[in-house]
Amino acid sequence: LSLIFSLLTFYLSSFQSPSLSLFLSLTQEELRELREQPIDPQAEQELIDSIEEIYFSNDSFDMVQYELEKLPPELNLQELEEYRDKLKQQQAAVSKKVADLILEKQPSYVKELERVTSLQTNLQLAAVICTNARRQLSSAKEGFTEASLGLLANQRRRQLLTGLLKSLRTIKTLQRTDVRLSEMLEEEDYPGAIQLCLECQKAASTFKHYSCISELNSKLQDTLEQIEEQLDVALSKTCKHFDVSHYTKVQLAYTLLGKTQTAMDQLHMHFTQAIHNTVFQVVLGYVELCAGNADTKFQKMQYKDLCTHITPDSYIPCLTDLCKALWEVMLSYYRTMQWHEEHDKEEAAVPDAGKFVMEPRLGRSYVKKKLEHGLTRIWQDVQLKVKAYLLGTDMSNFKYDDFIVVLDVISRLMQVGEEFCGSKSEVLQESIKRQSVNYFKNYHRTRLEELRMFLENETWELCPVKSNFSIAQLHEFKFMGQCRSPSVSPSRQPTSSEPVELSLFEQFVQGGNPFEMQIDNKEEETEDVLASNGYESDELEKNVYQDYDSDSDVAEELKQDYVDEQTGDVPAKSVSRETLRSRKRSDYNLNKANAPILTNTTLNVIRLVGKYMQMMNILKPIAFDVIHCVSQLFDYYLYAVYTFFGRNEMYESPGLGLISSRLRTTLNRIQESLIDMTATLTERKEKVPSPHLSQLVVLTASGTLYGLAERVVATESLVFLAEQFELLQPHLDTMMPPAKKPFLQQFYSQTVSTASELRKPTYWIVAAKAIDYEQMLLLMAGVKWDIKEIMSQHNVYVDVLLKEFEQFNKRLGDVSRQVRIPLPVSNVLWEHCIRLANRTLVEGYANVKKCSNEGRALMQLDFQQFLMKLEKLTDLRPIPDKEFVETYIKAYYLTENDMEQFIKNHREYSMKQLANLVNVCLGSHINKKARQKLLAAIDDIDRPKR
Repeated sequence: LSLIFSLLTFYLSSFQSPSLSLFLSLTQEELRELREQPIDPQAEQELIDSIEEIYFSNDSFDMVQYELEKLPPELNLQELEEYRDKLKQQQAAVSKKVADLILEKQPSYVKELERVTSLQTNLQLAAVICTNARRQLSSAKEGFTEASLGLLANQRRRQLLTGLLKSLRTIKTLQRTDVRLSEMLEEEDYPGAIQLCLECQKAASTFKHYSCISELNSKLQDTLEQIEEQLDVALSKTCKHFDVSHYTKVQLAYTLLGKTQTAMDQLHMHFTQAIHNTVFQVVLGYVELCAGNADTKFQKMQYKDLCTHITPDSYIPCLTDLCKALWEVMLSYYRTMQWHEEHDKEEAAVPDAGKFVMEPRLGRSYVKKKLEHGLTRIWQDVQLKVKAYLLGTDMSNFKYDDFIVVLDVISRLMQVGEEFCGSKSEVLQESIKRQSVNYFKNYHRTRLEELRMFLENETWELCPVKSNFSIAQLHEFKFMGQCRSPSVSPSRQPTSSEPVELSLFEQFVQGGNPFEMQIDNKEEETEDVLASNGYESDELEKNVYQDYDSDSDVAEELKQDYVDEQTGDVPAKSVSRETLRSRKRSDYNLNKANAPILTNTTLNVIRLVGKYMQMMNILKPIAFDVIHCVSQLFDYYLYAVYTFFGRNEMYESPGLGLISSRLRTTLNRIQESLIDMTATLTERKEKVPSPHLSQLVVLTASGTLYGLAERVVATESLVFLAEQFELLQPHLDTMMPPAKKPFLQQFYSQTVSTASELRKPTYWIVAAKAIDYEQMLLLMAGVKWDIKEIMSQHNVYVDVLLKEFEQFNKRLGDVSRQVRIPLPVSNVLWEHCIRLANRTLVEGYANVKKCSNEGRALMQLDFQQFLMKLEKLTDLRPIPDKEFVETYIKAYYLTENDMEQFIKNHREYSMKQLANLVNVCLGSHINKKARQKLLAAIDDIDRPKR
């Protein structure tokens, strides 16, 4: 029944519920009537369409109520019937339509009914199969499945629990890694610690699904940060004491962290901090030591202020320790660069591994540039620290040796700077220059005053030095042997032909310190320049003056041999014995066996020059100032010798040229620039008062040849000093700035070279007083020259003059016992004496009123006798002014015209001598007219002089 109802519902689903309601409301009879009535399909459709819409609504529609409500208030039967008929027609049309549709779907209904029946049969069969299957499954479950699947489930659970146990053990191990990490950090195995920590982090990320791992991750991150902090501390340690293995570990650790560039930035910060901490601690230690108390105020001071509390006694030790400490820092930086260079070479030897090498390569490039840039930065920091220390103390009152040590230390430090980064150390140079100029200004002023005091107390006695004395033996000149090394001179670079010297960093890379050499060397330096007893104790030196003494009293024949030996002419007899003797007496033939002639003052000046040159060698920027002061030392010594022994204007004869124009210019320059003639306080800082000869030095005694020994010591010590300056010229020239070299050249050409020229004015007074020239003029005045016969015997005045010369020669021998008389001195003395004697002869001949030809012949005889005997006394050749006398004697024979030409050409004779020559010739071969003419010519020559 339910199936039939469903089929009815399916067939009626295309109609609305009103039609079904209308259909169900019709009786069987009415349906039959409707079937029998022929209805036009179009009219039927119109009837259906005329049905109101409301009849097609849902089933709850009450059509009776609806139709009743539509009735009008007043009912009309006919209208009602008509309306009823209309409704019936509509109902009939609907019913007929439904019936037609049912009939139309009848085959489909039958067919579908058959399918439903078949489906029901199949369903019943399926129900039987399912029942059988359930029964069989229940039997299988009870017999097999429950036991087997239980085993499989247990196995799976076991595997899960095993994995869990392994994870738990790993987590337990991770939690205990902090102990191992601490051990590795204590062992300074930073790469291993970082590697372990990174592996732990990687493992922890695998088990991040466990809640306990989040806490472990945080702990590992803290541990890694702690490792980085300790790694930074380890990196800072390399700034003072570089260790290859330690630094390799640190760099490998930073590489594992991927922070090599960060490490390099940190390293430079540590080096800067190391420099500051190092210098502060060194200076603080000395300040607290000198203060003698534990006052903490020094620790709170700035470094610059702390430097001002260094005492003079601790200044040099503190500076040395400061440079030693800074050297260690710079050496560590040098070795750091060396490590990276070697590391880069090793990596470059490995073939590239593709794109993964690019990142490390960029990192190496950054590190290299950073290290190269850091050189200048670190050296600048070092300079500034040392500058603050240098300028913190006033060094103007330091002892010279102490100041030289300071200069030497700073010079070594500047050399370190040049080798470190190629810097010229302008900051250090300017600082030390300021201190040096200040120090040297005071020092030089004091030394000049000391030199004046030495000169005024100098007795000009011989300072006994050994015959092999050299300035190189003096402590002050030891530096010249060292400064030739390129490693000591920062500005000198070795050429390709010279052997390459190791730099300081190469020398001390394995240990030691270049600033430890300063004090040690000083104690080893000794001098051995003084003779034990005034002279050396060898036999040659003993015999020099013994032979000279005995030789002064020997016969003239032996004297002749002595003279010839000095000139190089070998006589026929007594060659070997007299050769030895003459060589012992000659300064230049002793083969340097004789000691140099110098005084204590000379030695002090030489030492002072050495000290100045030390300062100049170390501090080249003030080289010109120092050389200028060195020149003033020589100038003042030269001026003093001239003032003491060379001012002889009252004895100087015209035309002798005792003082050359060059020497005169030099003396005037010294007097104007250096000598304070006013003795006021206005220019005392720049000039020095003129020195005064000591009262102990007597220059007026004839027994000492008017202080000849003192004169010899003075002039020859000056000449020796000039010779030492000549030896030092190449060294001074290398240190002189190019723009100032003309000053040095002028100093040598116009001052140093004039030292030997001072011999002439110095010994002139001795020659002028040693021989009585006035007595000779008196003796010559008593000779009768207008004789009629040619004489064969010379006059007495010649013997008297020769006796004077012999006496002079003996007195020279007496002086030579006191001090050796060098050959140039003896030549100057003999030259002066002979020149004065010859000029006295001419003056004597010019005083003659009357003279005959025979008288002129006698003059020539006298002069030839004088020359013959004189040549036995001296080796001086040619005899000075020989032509001066001979020409004057022979002029007597000249004719009038020749005489006039003679007067014009020979200006060396005085007007009196020329006039006397004309007057003596009157009557013999010159008449009065010619005499007037010649005298007029003489007057014309004399007029410009007036």
